[in-house]
Amino acid sequence: MLRIYDTRTRQVEEIAPARGLRMYACAPPVHRRAHLGDLRQALLSDLIRRVLERHRVRMVVCRAGDDAGHPAQESEAFARDAAALNLRPPEQSPRAADHADQLLGLIARLVEQGHAHVADGRVVFDAATSPSYGELSGGDSPDGPDSPDGPDGAAGWELWRPADGEAAWDSPWGRGLPGPDVACSALALRLLGERIDILTGGAELISPHHEAVRAQADAVTGHEVVRHWVHGAGLLAEGGEPPELSAVTDDGIDPLAVRLAFLEHHYRRPLDLSPAALRAADATVRRWRARVAEWSESPSAPMAAAHVERAESALDDDLDTPAALRVLAELEQDASVPPGAKFESFVHLDQVLALDLPADIGRPRP
Repeated sequence: MLRIYDTRTRQVEEIAPARGLRMYACAPPVHRRAHLGDLRQALLSDLIRRVLERHRVRMVVCRAGDDAGHPAQESEAFARDAAALNLRPPEQSPRAADHADQLLGLIARLVEQGHAHVADGRVVFDAATSPSYGELSGGDSPDGPDSPDGPDGAAGWELWRPADGEAAWDSPWGRGLPGPDVACSALALRLLGERIDILTGGAELISPHHEAVRAQADAVTGHEVVRHWVHGAGLLAEGGEPPELSAVTDDGIDPLAVRLAFLEHHYRRPLDLSPAALRAADATVRRWRARVAEWSESPSAPMAAAHVERAESALDDDLDTPAALRVLAELEQDASVPPGAKFESFVHLDQVLALDLPADIGRPRP
């Protein structure tokens, strides 16, 4: 089974075998168009899903975020970009605006249970009621310049804030909008239940967002909701803000070359992506597709078992995609393996890598 690094325990842990698992993935921000950094984080949950499905695990995935008060256009654009990178769509992709009752209900329950208090039209979570706060980040307090104070000056964060305009909601505490951490807790509990196997996101979400999501969900249920917390490192583009996918593909780069460029680096290592790296990944994807098409015309042969086992073991070992790709590169050059076996091996491993390696089969050769 898959072994993966758990942010909370700070060690690589095996995902317990099961017929089905539930995973929640935080969606990218909706106030801007998604960029390559957002897509790299979405790839993390896609890889987890594909590796576990290879072990015959039925996955149910929910991806959502804080879109309260925002239009849906950016979410739709992200879905198109995700499809271009062969990221499988989640079973659930709710909008917070469509689940206002669940968000308001979560806040009300936290107030009733004494985990939050109301003051001046705001509802503030009292961090003192969450003794495990800080376990994800290694800190021990949500104090910060924008952190509202709870009772007796204790730190906390907003669950509800006053707001005006068409986007505002009616609530028992007046017109306003939920805090930025409420949607993930409420929607995860509503759509996946009170026992969630995996929650994923970028490392930048660990604190304060995921600390708050965990505290809220655990407080309202009375137990640890998420079993494994998995986070991926960030992405830069030559030291700057990552571009949107369209800026890369407009230059002739295959979208799945972007996926390969991500796979060439371990998900827990920061990545500074250069145009040269994208061009190299594009060349590799195109070459492998041509080789797979060529090998497909050879007599069929069983997969190269030793190579496939090494690649799959790498994927099971904390999603070591760079090691798996090195195995494919070795297999491509191994003259002792029949072309038919190379074909079967590449196509089999492409179920996880999802680079559309059989795409050129049957096409005229240049």
